[in-house]
Amino acid sequence: FAVEDTGIGMTDEQRARIFNAFEQADSTTTRRFGGTGLGLAINSHLAQLMGGVVGVEARPGGGSVFWFTARLGKVTASHLANTDSRVKPPDAQQVLQRKYRGTRVLLAEDNEINREVAGDMIMDAGLSVEFAEDGRQAVMMAESIRYDLILMDMMMPEMDGVEATQAIRQIPGYARIPILAMTANAFEEDRKVCLDAGMNDHLGKPVIPKDLYATLLKWLQKKMQ
Repeated sequence: FAVEDTGIGMTDEQRARIFNAFEQADSTTTRRFGGTGLGLAINSHLAQLMGGVVGVEARPGGGSVFWFTARLGKVTASHLANTDSRVKPPDAQQVLQRKYRGTRVLLAEDNEINREVAGDMIMDAGLSVEFAEDGRQAVMMAESIRYDLILMDMMMPEMDGVEATQAIRQIPGYARIPILAMTANAFEEDRKVCLDAGMNDHLGKPVIPKDLYATLLKWLQKKMQ
């Protein structure tokens, strides 16, 4: 599998370290784009688990081609069969659709694809979602609109999730509004940073639908108590 972009490309030195954890081609603190430098390291690990490898072909100013290989097997019909006919209790998504339809959610995320994917998940649960492309915009939107819950990316240009959360907590009426961090940083110290900044909970990236719905339901129920 391969995907080609028409971006800024990279040098040989950057290519040599791009798959290392917490590395990015542009490591300066003033870089335009967000991210932690974990995505490609995770991809490399996943490819290895599937018996393959990852790589990149690139040159400065000429775009990049990222590729991976994998050894895939076949799934038989017996693996797909589901004979459990028992009635199951409603899941978190169904409860959100029934009890919290139309609830206003603000999603602060600088990556367009991440916004689209997470936004679709939220709307699939019957909630209303609006988007902020960085932390500064999230603060401005919260100042003019009262949201019931905020999902906050941690690594954003202009203003990161920690600064944005601290600023939103100072807005009248937002002291008890649930603010949930969304980040690829899965270590306990990263979770502590989120909570110390005034966030209520922590969702890892990539966001898994059932985890998102369970966390949304948990904090909307607490808010309504």
